[in-house]
Amino acid sequence: MATGQGLRERKRAASRAFTVEAALRLFAEHGYENVTVADICAAADIAPRTFFRYFATKEELLAEPARVMAARIREIFAVAPLELDDAAVLSLALRDLGDYVLEHREQLVVLQDAAAQASRVSPHLRLADRERRLATDLVNRAMSPGGKVQEPDWRTRLLVAQGLAALRIWMQDVLDPLEASSPPPAADPMAHLGEILAS
Repeated sequence: MATGQGLRERKRAASRAFTVEAALRLFAEHGYENVTVADICAAADIAPRTFFRYFATKEELLAEPARVMAARIREIFAVAPLELDDAAVLSLALRDLGDYVLEHREQLVVLQDAAAQASRVSPHLRLADRERRLATDLVNRAMSPGGKVQEPDWRTRLLVAQGLAALRIWMQDVLDPLEASSPPPAADPMAHLGEILAS
């Protein structure tokens, strides 16, 4: 049975996600610079104070998809079999992220365009900015509760950086077409991701 706090957190997360979707629709229709926080609040049916509980600024809203993607990677780290090495676990997580990108391709194309228009983009927009945290999560995935957190060495940090760079290149291939409704450039985008990750 869900606790009251768990239910509140799920409702808050759903409202936050709906706010991002509403903002991206407005950005697609009117351009990022022409959309105000008040416009987003009206489209999402929330009060401005609610918006500012979720996001400090309109620019910070652009970082939400990267936050969601980083959370998905950490979830895979947490449930991956412990007998898999770090490279295999990271590959699993990045392939899962590939599915997410394809499923949300139109939204991410709009996000990419909005980020290009934004004059002050949050430094957290890029998934690469979260590399250190992800490397720490990867190296500590087998840690028992209350255990001492290990800092990732340069090899783990490099592994994560290379994996995220591969994902970023693949996302450019998948998201760069001007028309989000057009098919991805690769005949099989996930096979293309596998090829890049294996390089």
